[in-house]
Amino acid sequence: MGHIKTLSLDLETYSSVDLPKCGVYKYAESPDFEILLFAYSVNEEPVQVVDVACGEEIPEDILAALVDDSVEKWAYNAQFERVCLSHWLRRYYPSRFKSYSIPEDSVGDYLDPAAWKCSRIWGAYMGLPLSLKGVGAVLKLDEQKMEEGADLIRYFCKPCRPTKKNSGRTRNFPYHDPEKWALFKKYNVRDVAVELGIKAKLAKFPVPDFIWDEYHLDQGINDRGILVDRTLVEQAIAIDAKTKQSLRSRIQDTTGLENPNSVIQMKNWLSGKGIDAESLDKKAVRELLPGADTDVADVLACRQQLAKASVSKYRAMRNAVCADGRARGMFAFYGANRTGRWAGRIIQLQNLPQNHMDDLEEARNLVRDGNFEALELLYDDIPTVLSELVRTAFVPKPGYKYIVSDFSAIEARVLSFLAGEEWRIQTFKDGKDIYCASASQMFGVPVEKHGVNSHLRQKGKIAELALGYGGSVGALKAMGALEMGLKEEELQPLVTSWRQANPQITRFWWDVDAAVKKAVMYKTSVESHGFRFYYQSGMLFIDLPSGRRLSYVKPRIGVNRFGSQSVTYEGINLGKWTRLETYGPKVTENLVQAVSRDILAYSMKTLRHCFIVGSVHDELIIECDPGVSLQSVCNQMGRTPPWLPGLELRADGYECMFYQKQ
Repeated sequence: MGHIKTLSLDLETYSSVDLPKCGVYKYAESPDFEILLFAYSVNEEPVQVVDVACGEEIPEDILAALVDDSVEKWAYNAQFERVCLSHWLRRYYPSRFKSYSIPEDSVGDYLDPAAWKCSRIWGAYMGLPLSLKGVGAVLKLDEQKMEEGADLIRYFCKPCRPTKKNSGRTRNFPYHDPEKWALFKKYNVRDVAVELGIKAKLAKFPVPDFIWDEYHLDQGINDRGILVDRTLVEQAIAIDAKTKQSLRSRIQDTTGLENPNSVIQMKNWLSGKGIDAESLDKKAVRELLPGADTDVADVLACRQQLAKASVSKYRAMRNAVCADGRARGMFAFYGANRTGRWAGRIIQLQNLPQNHMDDLEEARNLVRDGNFEALELLYDDIPTVLSELVRTAFVPKPGYKYIVSDFSAIEARVLSFLAGEEWRIQTFKDGKDIYCASASQMFGVPVEKHGVNSHLRQKGKIAELALGYGGSVGALKAMGALEMGLKEEELQPLVTSWRQANPQITRFWWDVDAAVKKAVMYKTSVESHGFRFYYQSGMLFIDLPSGRRLSYVKPRIGVNRFGSQSVTYEGINLGKWTRLETYGPKVTENLVQAVSRDILAYSMKTLRHCFIVGSVHDELIIECDPGVSLQSVCNQMGRTPPWLPGLELRADGYECMFYQKQ
C-alpha cells in the first residue's frame, strides 16, 4: 500500500453505557467498552473490514495513520470514532498514543481533532439531513445505508436481557449468531461506502477551511468538558424525591385521593367542590387559583409544584458526567443546519432554566448540604428552587473562576446594521436602551427606563422581540402580549407603528424576498444588502459576509398556504425531511441568525487561547485563572470582525464561582 493521505473509517463498538443518554465520552470510558469491527478505506480505495471481536488485528500502517496528524481522517459523526479510538489506543497501544492536551488544560487524553474531518458536518453545511440514512436518500447514492443496521446494533453492541432461551446471558457474541455477524460486517463496510459516496457527490461544494477550523475548535471545547458539582446534583435529586413525597402526602391528606397524579380523580374531587375544570394544565390551574378556597388553592398549588420537571437536568448531568467529574460532548457543531448555529446535546445547556433568586448562593449551600428541613422552612416552592439552581451545578475547577461573557442585543444590532436603519445604529453607538428608543420612535414621545413614559418601554420591548422578522399580531400574542396587559385592539396598531418606525428593516425583508424569488425563478445570481443569492446545481445558495454560505435544497417557486407565490425547499421540520415554504422575513431571520453565529465563531477564535467550556446562544463560558481580566475578555469578544466593518458590537460579562445568569 502506498502513502496514506486520507483514511475513511467506521467503527462498530460495544459498551454497557447507554450512548444516547450518556454521550460518547462516557460510553468509551466504560471498562467493558471495546471495538468489534473496524471498516476503512485508504485514499478512497475499496473498503476493508477488520473483525477485531474475532481476533483480527488492525494493520500496522493503519495504526500508524491513526496517530499521524498529517493523515486526514474522515468519518460520519467523526467525534464518535475519534473518541472511541482515543480510549482504545490508550488501552491497547499506549506507546503509540499521544494526546494534544497541555497539562493546565482539562481536554483529557484524546486524538487531535485537527487531523479529523466529518462528512456529517459537510452534509449539514449543504442543508442536508443530519443522519447518514437521510443524506444517502436525499443524494440518491448508489449505495444506501442498510435497513438491518438498527437490529444488528441492538443485538451485538448493547447488553441483552438474560432469558431462559438465551441461557441467561447478558451479551451476544459473534458465535451466538454467525449469520447475523456476517451481515453486520457487510453493514460496517457499507457505512464507509456511503460516506465515500457522500464525499464524491459533494466534491464540487467543498467546506471552506475556516469552517473546519471552527469545527476543530468546537471539538476541543467538547473534549475539555464542563465540571459538574456532583454533590449538588445528587443532593438535588434526593431533595426532589423527598419534596414530591411530601407534596403527594399533602394532597392525599386534603383530598383522600388514592393517586394525586390522576387527572380523572383530581377533576372528580374538584367537581365535588363545585369547580368544573376542563383541563389541569399549567395555564388552566393558574386561572383557577385566584377564586379557589384555601383547600382547593393548596391542592392546586401542590399539583403545580409536582408537575415541575426540575430534576430532569440533574439526571442528565448524572448520566453524562465522566470519571473526572466533567460532562463532555455537550455541543453539536452545525446542530441547526439552517443557520449553522450550535445546538445543545444531552444536558442541553441551550435551554437551562433561568435563575431569579436573590439568595442563590444560600439556597445552593442548603441543597448541597442536603438540608431539607431548612429548605422547607424558608421556601414554599422547593421544585422552583431546584430548577433555579440547575445552572449552578456547573463549576470551575479548583483554583479557577468562570468568566461568562455575552453579546448585548446581537440580533437587533445585526438586523439594524444589515438593513441600514440609521436611528437604531445611532442608538447602539450612543449606548442607549433599544427598547426605550424603539418605544420613543413608535409613539413619538421620549421614553426613559425609570423616568418619563417608562410604561411604554414594555411595549417597545415586546414589539422588538416579536416584530423584527415580519411578525404580526400572532407573534405578539405568542410573546405573551395579552398576559402583559396589552389589549387585543392595541396589537395591530403596535405592528403598524413598529413597521412605520423601521422602514429600512421592512424594506430589507421584501428586498430579500424578491432576491430569493428571482434567483430561484430565473436560476440566476442576485446581490442585495451585502448578500449574494444564487441558484446552482439544484440548490439555492446565499453567500454571507464571513465567506460562509447557507444552502437550501431543491428550491422551487410554489404557492404558500395564503395562496400567494413563494419559494419552497426541502429541509427538516420536527425531525422529518419534508418540503418547507419560506418568504422574505423568514429568510431575513436565517441571515441575521447566521451572521450572529459567525460573529460568535469569530470571537471564539479570538479567545481560543482561553479555556472555553461552553457556548450558549450568544454567550461564552470561560474557565480561567483568577488573574484574568474580565474587561479584557469582554473587549476581545466585542471586537468587530474584519468582514463587517462599521458594525457596533458590545460584549458584557461577569465573574462567578458557579455558572449563573446575572
